[in-house]
Amino acid sequence: MTETISGTGTSAATRPVVPVLEAHGLVKRYGNVTAINGADFELHPAEVLAVIGDNGAGKSSLIKVLAGAVVPDSGELRMDGQPVSFRTTRDARAHGIETVYQDLAVIPALDIASNVYLGREIRRKGFMGSVLRRLDMPAMRKDSADHLADLRIGIKSVSQAVETLSGGQRQGVAVVRSATFGRRVIIMDEPTAALGVRESGQVVDLIKQLRDRGLPVVLISHDMPHVFEVADRIHVHRLGQRAAVVRPSERTMSEVVALMTGATEPTERERAGGS
Repeated sequence: MTETISGTGTSAATRPVVPVLEAHGLVKRYGNVTAINGADFELHPAEVLAVIGDNGAGKSSLIKVLAGAVVPDSGELRMDGQPVSFRTTRDARAHGIETVYQDLAVIPALDIASNVYLGREIRRKGFMGSVLRRLDMPAMRKDSADHLADLRIGIKSVSQAVETLSGGQRQGVAVVRSATFGRRVIIMDEPTAALGVRESGQVVDLIKQLRDRGLPVVLISHDMPHVFEVADRIHVHRLGQRAAVVRPSERTMSEVVALMTGATEPTERERAGGS
């Protein structure tokens, strides 16, 4: 991918855009099963990249490598062009990568603010926090409310329990948690699964808002209408590797499905990762 750089007078130059997150030649085997077979991946700044593929294509293993949940047997990861190594999800989080899994990983009995700061709670200053380990709930509630308002998620109070929320609102809480701590990349695994039409629309709007704020999003989804509505590019994963990268403006939905199933061959440009 290139971008135009304005120069003096009428001259202009182009330079390649350095991916925020990329992978080259990833391999992951589980015994005799090769889940990732030399896979490549590129996420550009401020884009929504949809990752699609049939069951067993290896896309879940790929995403787990990017999130630090799986260590590849070989291959390279880079952020902003620099090599990185993720041995745990904590390593990925330290680099600003947050993941919203399909099960959301929220605790229904806790309130919204406690879920947003789950595992990263703010403690009170001084003796109360360092010795008695008391939490600064007012600070967490204020910050949570600010983040909810920033993403225009309509929840009356951050003090209410998550179990009182709708499915779409719970997804919103999980997204807010990721956006609060994800400085560089948000990965979303089937975020509209098991949601109704209205709630799914709310989640799609959240994804667009994250992109509009300059935060790139990796969207794993089987919902092709949502993919075509929100994605800037589509990474097609097949047989453990990247089969193609296409733009929704250049391919129809049926054509992308054909690429995913192997019924259609990608162009050389698509096979190489698009542009």
